[in-house]
Amino acid sequence: MAIKSVSIRIEEEMLNKIAYIADYEGRSVNSQVLVLIRENIKAFEESNGTIDGNITPDSNVKPTRK
Repeated sequence: MAIKSVSIRIEEEMLNKIAYIADYEGRSVNSQVLVLIRENIKAFEESNGTIDGNITPDSNVKPTRK
């Protein structure tokens, strides 16, 4: 499995709070974000069925606002 890098824009207060939670859980911020993503995917798939692993990112992105 290839590991990809993603950058996000996040408010400083939110970053500080997720860093606090990550530290409390003994994780890095990156690891904490991955935990949250995995939990979200699991919950989505439990409600909506398995996501096909062949979805390309461009087909799963909202179009930009004009």
